[in-house]
Amino acid sequence: MNLGIAGKVAVVSGSSSGLGKAVAYALAAEGVKLVLFARSAAALQAIASDIEQKHGVPVLAIAGDMRITGDVERLVAGLQQKFGAPDILIVNTGRPPKPMVEVLKENDDARWEDAYQTQLRGAVHVANRIVPLMLGRGWGRVIAITSATVKQPMPWHGLSTIFRAGVTAYMKHLANEIAAQGVTVNTVCPGLIDTVFRKPEEVAERMKLIPLQRMGRADEFAATVAYLASEQAGFITGASLHVDGGAVASLY
Repeated sequence: MNLGIAGKVAVVSGSSSGLGKAVAYALAAEGVKLVLFARSAAALQAIASDIEQKHGVPVLAIAGDMRITGDVERLVAGLQQKFGAPDILIVNTGRPPKPMVEVLKENDDARWEDAYQTQLRGAVHVANRIVPLMLGRGWGRVIAITSATVKQPMPWHGLSTIFRAGVTAYMKHLANEIAAQGVTVNTVCPGLIDTVFRKPEEVAERMKLIPLQRMGRADEFAATVAYLASEQAGFITGASLHVDGGAVASLY
């Protein structure tokens, strides 16, 4: 399927590893020009060079932190200087603080602040600066990566669930506010996806809850995000789609 997004410009945050990196490669394979944003300058530059070599699209790598105003402003300035306005925004955030514990044991203010800044405030910060650049052009795609836990909370994932649910609420409001301008806004909720962050004991326990009896692949997840960024997904907005092998047990 031709997704119809060749030549579009996408900003992908959290793109130095994991799902953000996979999404960047999936979009590049469709001919999308990229702005990569994450904290690791060396990792970003290596990914940018590899994508340019493999897919022949221009890639701008900007090292920075979603939580820091100056870094986000540098992202905006670099984007505008190289590409002008963006067409696609992928909002991917960092992981919750470790170790993960029961919610009643979450009594450390620093952990709450870390989770809030990393998973909610950072996402809002980037969206509030990038999305206005997309308006007035009649077309755009905003996709936030959250977690299947916002649909079905898991033990010890309290901080992650709480603030990623906040991202879901923000994106739903945003979807309603800008739909008339041709910009769709959706969230994608990954379940157990095979990344370098997975611990064997976590995988074994969670596999019991997955009807497909396997982990998802990063490229499968990225393909779902790429579809939501496509021309064909133009009538999907305000949705929260779980990609979890059937692990979420609810009807909706």
